[in-house]
Amino acid sequence: MDQKYHIQNSDKIPSPALVVYLELVQQNIERAITTVDGDVSKLRPHAKTHKTAQIIEMEREAGILKHKCATLREAEMLAEVGIEDILIAYQMVGPNISRFVSLQQKYPNADFKVIVDHLDAVTALAEAAIAQGLKVKVMLDLDVGMHRTGVPVGKAAVKIYESIDQSNGLQVWGLHVYDGHIHDEDILARRTACNQSLAQVEQMQDMLSAKGLSIPLVVMGGTPTFPIYAETPGVEASPGTFVFHDYGYATHYPDLGFTPAALLLSRVISIPTSSRITLDLGHKAIAADPDGARGTILNIENAEVDKQHEEHWAANIPADTPVHIGQEVYVCPTHICPSVALHPFYYVIDADGYCRDTWEVAARNRQVT
Repeated sequence: MDQKYHIQNSDKIPSPALVVYLELVQQNIERAITTVDGDVSKLRPHAKTHKTAQIIEMEREAGILKHKCATLREAEMLAEVGIEDILIAYQMVGPNISRFVSLQQKYPNADFKVIVDHLDAVTALAEAAIAQGLKVKVMLDLDVGMHRTGVPVGKAAVKIYESIDQSNGLQVWGLHVYDGHIHDEDILARRTACNQSLAQVEQMQDMLSAKGLSIPLVVMGGTPTFPIYAETPGVEASPGTFVFHDYGYATHYPDLGFTPAALLLSRVISIPTSSRITLDLGHKAIAADPDGARGTILNIENAEVDKQHEEHWAANIPADTPVHIGQEVYVCPTHICPSVALHPFYYVIDADGYCRDTWEVAARNRQVT
């Protein structure tokens, strides 16, 4: 195992535990700034990965002043620490509309933006804003190929955008585009896919401009496509996973240049056979997502993770591998974002390899305070 992950006082950390290496987080933040050639105005990182106020503070100290999030609690966390430019990349429906309005009233200095992809959502949001005498900035969620949310380029998209512009209580504020369908490992193939998305955005911009509609902001992408949008004029890039990174992205996208900065510390709790061990790292402590191996063991050579249950995870090891009960096992998760959400706090590891503090995963719960 790379010695940068060794924890000097690991005997003070019960397992399973989420551990975060601050020096590596700082390096990842610096790498993101380097990717935009130092122009932090192009950066709108997604808070959904870390959900932590202290990480926001680290990003702010590096000059990053605007953020994106998915939940109202994440938005509140951002506002609580003084972030003023906040994009909630999630359509408000049902009771969340009134919850959002209350949040905007509670933090009048925060410049909130939300997204929509349906006329009904526009109408409901406008009615709530008018009732409270508010003006809400709204972006159109554009579907460029993922088919999860958003509306494709076309007349229906223009109609929704026009309805935002014409609605009292709302202010039209541009386009939001998430391209989570782009998984090309080869950077040239990824760039080609991004260019196809950009062509759709340009087409949409032309259609809106022809109607005399303004497009103040375009926010695009996630971590895999970050390098392409980082160099695209007129686009804010919104990577999220980069701050902690993980085994999945490190394996598939080595060109990104980020380093996994969060691991799961586990221990051997059973040795059922000479070639099999069981860890105290069930799927209640590491994300059961994506399909396949949910993480990789860093400090036992040729270990292969196998059957996993709520509180147990079996692994097969070479028969001659020396192991003992209570042995520490460091696991790099395949997908860090949902893994973080399983922990109420994490153990912070400093540059000297010591754990001296814990940080709350403040936006882990959805309830707005």
